[in-house]
Amino acid sequence: MYLVQILLPRSDNQGEPFPRTDFDRVKEELAARFDGVTAYLQAPAEGLWKDGGETDRDDIVVFEVMTPKVDALEWQRRRSDLERRFRQDKIVVRYSKITVL
Repeated sequence: MYLVQILLPRSDNQGEPFPRTDFDRVKEELAARFDGVTAYLQAPAEGLWKDGGETDRDDIVVFEVMTPKVDALEWQRRRSDLERRFRQDKIVVRYSKITVL
């Protein structure tokens, strides 16, 4: 089993929050494709990264799905779509092998 996580910014590059409907759409799409989805929307995580010499910060929300296999092409297409919709140069989509107890 694999756990796939999508990290999305809560706000655009000008600091304007994305509407809740944008995140609801992602959640509905993932729920329709997989057996379930977990969305961490109410308590965003804080992301920090280096951009040149500057440290940038984002509040992010996390979506998780569990799946028996990972189709890399499907997730690359999904990531590209989310980068377009959320107007981002790069969105993190990552996965790891897990054991469900």
